[in-house]
Order: sequence, then C-alpha cells, then structure tokens
Amino acid sequence: MMRPANPDPCRTPSRSTTASCASACAASWKDESDWLANLANVAGAVYEWLPDVNWVGFYLLKDGELRLGPFQGRPACVRIAVGSGVCGTAVAKGRTQVVPDVHAFPGHIACDPASRSEIVVPIRDEGGTVQAVLDIDSPNAGRFDDEDRVGLEALVAAFAPHVDWERARQT
Repeated sequence: MMRPANPDPCRTPSRSTTASCASACAASWKDESDWLANLANVAGAVYEWLPDVNWVGFYLLKDGELRLGPFQGRPACVRIAVGSGVCGTAVAKGRTQVVPDVHAFPGHIACDPASRSEIVVPIRDEGGTVQAVLDIDSPNAGRFDDEDRVGLEALVAAFAPHVDWERARQT
C-alpha cells in the first residue's frame, strides 16, 4: 500500500531527495546515542522523504544472519541468511544491490508481494565490516537508479558512526 505524498511544499520529495533526507536525519542522530532510536528515525525519515516506496528498514547482522530491525511498512521477514535474497546478497558481495525487477532476481525473498523493485545498501562500521543493511522496496519496477544508490550510500556512511554496533548485536 502506498502512502500519500507529504503535502508540505518545503518537504515535497523529488525523485531522489536523499541529500535533504540526510540533512533532516542528521538532526535526529546528532545528540542521540541510542542505536535503536537512530535506526528507527532514519527508517521513518527515508520512508517519509523518498517517493514511491512501500517499505524501508534495516536488517542487522547477528550470529551470522540478518535479523529484522526498525522499519516502516508491512510486516517483514524476520531472518535472512547471508547470500539469500537481495539483502543477503548485498552482505555477501559487500556492495549495494539495485534491482529494477525483483521478480527477475534469482532467489528473491518476497516479504511484500506488492514490491517490484528494491535497493539494499550495506552499512559498515568504522573498521569497514558490514554490520547491517538498509533495505528499500518500491511497488514500481525500475524505481531506483544510480542517483539513489549514491545518495543512500552517503546517508548510511553519515549515520553509521552514530550507531553502537556492538550493543546492537547484543540485543
């Protein structure tokens, strides 16, 4: 289910508004040390700012598998094996996956049958180790492009240092 566009003209999203979203998100994590609150606020802001998305959330790497973290959208798969689906592939390959048609992606895990395209960005700690992924789905085929990839990679690079990954793995 798609949500209505934000009516505020100062915050009406364009095709890719990750720079504006990053700026808004930075205010929320600037003085906050709680990893859960920071991820929840980023998921909420991205869901609000990016048009034509039906799911935005995080999967955290715990005990060798991805586990569902804060998200916006319909209920989702709770555990994903590394190497499985788009999220697991992003972790296994260590790079962003831009999938224009999820039905053509081998091994796609369909948590929401309305999703047609997906982008998954690995999130690294300060040592360069993948700790989580940012997963975004759209009901529109071909929704995500290179501009989205660059902007979302910059967003996760900006907030990753504000997450206590060790603590996140322990909870």
